[in-house]
Amino acid sequence: MEQATLERRAVKAPGAHLRDGGMVPAPAMPRDTGQHLPAAQSLTEDEIQLLAEIATGVTTDVAARRLELSARTLRRRLRAICDQLGVNTPIEAVVWAARKQLI
Repeated sequence: MEQATLERRAVKAPGAHLRDGGMVPAPAMPRDTGQHLPAAQSLTEDEIQLLAEIATGVTTDVAARRLELSARTLRRRLRAICDQLGVNTPIEAVVWAARKQLI
């Protein structure tokens, strides 16, 4: 039986600089806080209700049942909200909504 082997290769990331044969990451860019996004102001009542449900700390399955959605639909809507707000995770979306006093 043949054994698979993995080989680690250094791939130069965009903006990375080589130093002494090694990789040095590029300086971090300032984080986008989402404060300036006009689209973020147009969350629907359903989207705000979804974020409020997630803010209670329940799982997506429980939140989906409470909102009468499938778990897959809930996750898809959460991803769309995150994309709209310019955040990476549903928790960041919940924090954003809480800071805007929407939930």
